[in-house]
Amino acid sequence: MDNSMGYDSIDSGNLDVLREIGNIGAGNATTALAQMLQRKVDMKVPKAALFEFRDLGEVIGGEETIMAGVYMTVEGDVRGSMMFLLEKNSAGHLANQMLGGMGNPDAEEFGEMELSVIKEIGNIMTGAYLNSMSDLTGLKILPSAPDLAIDMAGAILSVPAIEFGVLGDKILMIQTRFTDDVNIDGFFILVPDMESYHKIMKSLGMA
Repeated sequence: MDNSMGYDSIDSGNLDVLREIGNIGAGNATTALAQMLQRKVDMKVPKAALFEFRDLGEVIGGEETIMAGVYMTVEGDVRGSMMFLLEKNSAGHLANQMLGGMGNPDAEEFGEMELSVIKEIGNIMTGAYLNSMSDLTGLKILPSAPDLAIDMAGAILSVPAIEFGVLGDKILMIQTRFTDDVNIDGFFILVPDMESYHKIMKSLGMA
């Protein structure tokens, strides 16, 4: 594969490999979530697809939907960015569970305690996702400290779009539905730069 190509050039076989990586990563993230909550959490088989940057906001529920987004850059053998997004209500539910029912999931704005917990949930889940990718590929993947934003989906998604939009018009998204006593849709968005994408494919014998 030509290193100058963008994500538009990813073929169906390589996309299947990315889906499987996402499936395993999301499974590890679900296990991490269950351990944090100290309760059983079920996961439906993740959906993985390439989307146009401009369409991604609509795909996750609408650009004006208020989301909690945990964002980190990735360095080491793989460079790029990683994001985990939840609808605000789902984020409030998880924070309340983590706080033993002491949170206020219906509050207009999260307090400092809820924000800290939501950031930690995203940090641990994305860390579990990236660790599984590292184990599968044998590549060193080093995430930065996480940043948390509570904002409209379009605003949150503009960060990786601006930073990595030069790679092409498409982005890989893994959608995972978690279930404890409510359904929670989580969205993992991984944007490796093209050199890192080729490293990942090569490590798996696909390039």
